[in-house]
Amino acid sequence: MLHNDNSFKANNNNNNNEAGSSRGGVYWHEGSVSRGERASLLGQTGCTVWLSGLSGAGKSTIACALEQALLHRGYFAYRLDGDNVRHGLNKDLGFSADDRAENIRRTGEVARLFADAGCICVTAFISPYAADRRGARALHEASSLPFVEVYVRCPLAVAEQRDPKGLYKKARAGLIHGFTGIDDPYEEPERPDVILDTDKLSVGECVERLLCTLRDLGVIETPTTRVCATCVNARKERLQHMN
Repeated sequence: MLHNDNSFKANNNNNNNEAGSSRGGVYWHEGSVSRGERASLLGQTGCTVWLSGLSGAGKSTIACALEQALLHRGYFAYRLDGDNVRHGLNKDLGFSADDRAENIRRTGEVARLFADAGCICVTAFISPYAADRRGARALHEASSLPFVEVYVRCPLAVAEQRDPKGLYKKARAGLIHGFTGIDDPYEEPERPDVILDTDKLSVGECVERLLCTLRDLGVIETPTTRVCATCVNARKERLQHMN
């Protein structure tokens, strides 16, 4: 139902007052649907699953499989891929340290919006710097949104042997500079929520572990018909990180 002009103006003023502060005269405008109501209507809670690791570690492959598994279980999920985002939103960015930081900052903001909308957002980004990953987590925590940091761990030699895009070969030949793992560092996560050793686990096992993690967080219901060994190991790892 449409409000009359007076109530419209009053509501607009109230929203401005509730914001408490502005950035250059730009106020935060609260919607009329709470996060709890949105979750109830959608039948799910939003969150971000952040996959980080070397090029060739398996991030994109796992992200695609996880997105598919969630959608086929009836959950609203969407994947943000590092290469894909650079085709549009971040096409103006290069690979300097500053540009990489901005790449992750923008992606963290987009992922937070997806999670706030009730979506399970799956991101696959090298995100080599610990400070940038902490920033992405902080964005979510400030909004009370679940954030699952996943270290897709793979020995450099194995990732280089896979080299699906031929990037390691070019980096070794000096055709690419500032390539993560070769002449630019990858700062390993110190306390990730999940570690996936892709030189040992299959794609299916990685997905099951992530589904079990989401179940333990209360984001989804029972994800599989059986409790897999990788899920048991995942719980042990999380307990070790908590100690």
